[in-house]
Amino acid sequence: MSDEEETADAPEEQEAEEETELEEKVTEETIEEELDSAAEELEAAETETDLDAVEARLDKTEGLLESADLPEPDDEDEEGPREALESRLSELRDDLEEARGPYAEDVIEIVEDAGTTVEETRWTESGSEQLRETVETFVADVEEALDTDLGATVTTDADDLSSALEDAAVAVGEADLDPDDDAETLDALVAAAEDLHAGVEDAEEWDDLQVREQLQAEGYFDVLDHRKDYPPEWHALKIWEKRDRADMVLLALDKLDSNFMEEHCLDSLKRMGNPEALDAMKERAQRRDEDAIQILGKIGDEDGLDAVLDYVDSGPGLGKPALKAAGEIGSEEATQDVANQLAADDPEIRSQAARSLGLIGDTRAIDPLADTLETDEADEVRASAAWALNQIGTERALDAVRPYSDDRAFLVQTEAEKAL
Repeated sequence: MSDEEETADAPEEQEAEEETELEEKVTEETIEEELDSAAEELEAAETETDLDAVEARLDKTEGLLESADLPEPDDEDEEGPREALESRLSELRDDLEEARGPYAEDVIEIVEDAGTTVEETRWTESGSEQLRETVETFVADVEEALDTDLGATVTTDADDLSSALEDAAVAVGEADLDPDDDAETLDALVAAAEDLHAGVEDAEEWDDLQVREQLQAEGYFDVLDHRKDYPPEWHALKIWEKRDRADMVLLALDKLDSNFMEEHCLDSLKRMGNPEALDAMKERAQRRDEDAIQILGKIGDEDGLDAVLDYVDSGPGLGKPALKAAGEIGSEEATQDVANQLAADDPEIRSQAARSLGLIGDTRAIDPLADTLETDEADEVRASAAWALNQIGTERALDAVRPYSDDRAFLVQTEAEKAL
């Protein structure tokens, strides 16, 4: 090795020897001194570069602490030297993070959070106006701080508000602000963003209103010229039912936490059979709700069939209303599922299955209905099968009923006479 190479390697070897020597001499006092120095540097730091130097010292101190052979406390419940030093190191790191910034990213994060809240929250009319004023002020503050014109449209519309906030966030990002050189500008933007956050938090949300206030805001009580019935919600419900306004009935069903009103709302929907209730009742039927199943039958839309067929084999509790609803919907897609219930153990289920097949009117059901009429042990089931065959009404269906004009069961005789 040349003399020049030996000279070049000398500082590295010396530094390595010094680090090894330091590690061998690491004591509690050594680490305390390092932490004291870091605290002094942190207090004196004025720039991000200064803070980076403090962070480097803390990283070095953490390495020393990990390698130090410190005594353990005599009592396990007591805090030893290592725990005390780790706690102080952690506190200094927290102080370091608080001293950093502010950064443009901090402003953008607050603005984006506010935009998400604006988009995902339902606001009252008053709340929307509060938001408009808040966002308008924020946009003006950003324009002043950046000396720019965002050209944002600020109205009470949530999409407009969200778009204005997005424009502001983009402008802050594109300004490429330096935390040291542009500290004053960043401070102004942070203050504006915090005011924005507070304004969004204070704006009146729909959920802040009491139930009756929500109904009032939706116009639910607008149909009342007097309070004839008590409670007024019931009086309004009757009027909305007469007007075939399923939307208002569903509103009351959703908002009013009352068994009394829930019962009357569901009864109204059964009587109305309005297709506007279809989606809400499909969702409710998934929770094994008998009323919803019945309402789907009254609506009679094939789109509700699957929700009904899920329960045709559930026994008398849900099976019977589900079978009836399937018949009322009247889709031949249900024929096989309904016909399968002609073999159910419960005669009420078999009887309802027969009647539902009659309502569906699928000629494929003639043979199983004829077999039920001939062999079922329960006369009420046989009578339902005869009624269903008459409902189907083809010559082959009527031929299956006619021989029973002198049947032991009066209801079967009656249906056979109709077929004649």
